[in-house]
Amino acid sequence: MTETLIVELSIMFGIGMLGAGHCIGMCGGIVGALTLAGDQNKSALIVSYNLGRILSYGTIGFVVAMLGQVGVRYLGLAPVLRGLAGVLLIAMALYMTGWWRGLRHLENVGLVLWKRLRPLAQRHLPIQNPGSAVMVGMIWGWLPCGLVYTALAYSATSASPWYGAAQMVAFGLGTLPAVVLGGLAFNRIARTLQHKYARSGFAMLMLAFGVWTLMPVLLPRAHH
Repeated sequence: MTETLIVELSIMFGIGMLGAGHCIGMCGGIVGALTLAGDQNKSALIVSYNLGRILSYGTIGFVVAMLGQVGVRYLGLAPVLRGLAGVLLIAMALYMTGWWRGLRHLENVGLVLWKRLRPLAQRHLPIQNPGSAVMVGMIWGWLPCGLVYTALAYSATSASPWYGAAQMVAFGLGTLPAVVLGGLAFNRIARTLQHKYARSGFAMLMLAFGVWTLMPVLLPRAHH
């Protein structure tokens, strides 16, 4: 189980890293705003914001994995959940390349909750201290995002709620380089990571993850 967990955490970290261009588009702006703080406060605000964001991912991952565990144990949904995770990984790859943007419909569903949460974040803007940065990060963790939903679908297949939380924390850590560096040098790094060749390369790796995830569902006998 330990080896399996390490593999799963590595995959989730990789999914976070592969979504670099998407992460900059979703979170780079607010991190860029944090860098306008004074030199003494800048690093603390960025760290605090990302701590809050990753805490939210872990919390949501715990809940989703708990629901997934119930579905697997009592409804036999393991193949369905794994299949959904694989399909969303492939859909995310197509989204990143611009070939198909069907995940926007899923993001639009999340807008219903986000419209209620966003005013809470705006109360803490402009961010002046680490406490406010943590709160904004925790709220921003609920921002409608196809990449996050894809990671959550994968975490739903985990062995326990704690594993699901750990997987989403690993995913959040994987997004850190893009979010932090995109904020510190937003224009230059954003252009690099959002270049069509970079996005296509990341998308192909994401596509491979999706196919690998689907294989046990499509060819179950080959995995026994």
